[in-house]
Amino acid sequence: MCRNFDDINKDDFLFNKDSRESIARFLDTHGKIKQLPSKKKLRYLVLSYLANKFVNDKDYTEKEVNSIIKDWHTFNDYFILRRELVEYKFIRRTRDGSRYWKE
Repeated sequence: MCRNFDDINKDDFLFNKDSRESIARFLDTHGKIKQLPSKKKLRYLVLSYLANKFVNDKDYTEKEVNSIIKDWHTFNDYFILRRELVEYKFIRRTRDGSRYWKE
């Protein structure tokens, strides 16, 4: 199992067949996240899936980030998903949280 996710290509990791199959049970029939896995590798995969809903090099407000996250999950906890997207470095933000972006 990969322990340092900074060392891998996030897009390649997510879009291989095994990775897609691994996260399928965490998605509903519409592709929305219905549960955030507790295992780190699976959590990473689900967050990577969500991060791919954002456009690279585009600035987002916190409200826009929340809206995208709300559109792609069903368990009504966009706060934790936003925080984890930042912690796992899928998206970046300014110190004051006024601007977010995906590199």
